[in-house]
Amino acid sequence: MKPIIKSKYALMNKTEERYARRLENMKLAALIIDWRFDELNFRLAKKTHYRPDFLVITTDRIEMHEVKGFWRDDARVKIKMAARMFPWFRWVAVQWKKKQWVFESF
Repeated sequence: MKPIIKSKYALMNKTEERYARRLENMKLAALIIDWRFDELNFRLAKKTHYRPDFLVITTDRIEMHEVKGFWRDDARVKIKMAARMFPWFRWVAVQWKKKQWVFESF
């Protein structure tokens, strides 16, 4: 299994670690090509940036995944804004709820 990594910007929290293990298992099963943690930073407005948790590469697209234990309003606004500004990516909100992953696409 791929070691849990620290980017130059952040260390994974427990929920992100759990999701990274899921992504690594998907990669080993050839369901995705690759993934990266905290890889890209998007400028949404002057002095407003958004760095999604995971960049996920599939056979036909590039996805940005934001992993949360719970959602705050500002985080939801940023992912929605990024999805509108950069529509060529698939944007996915991921939450660990009741011992399962819940997905929402934008």
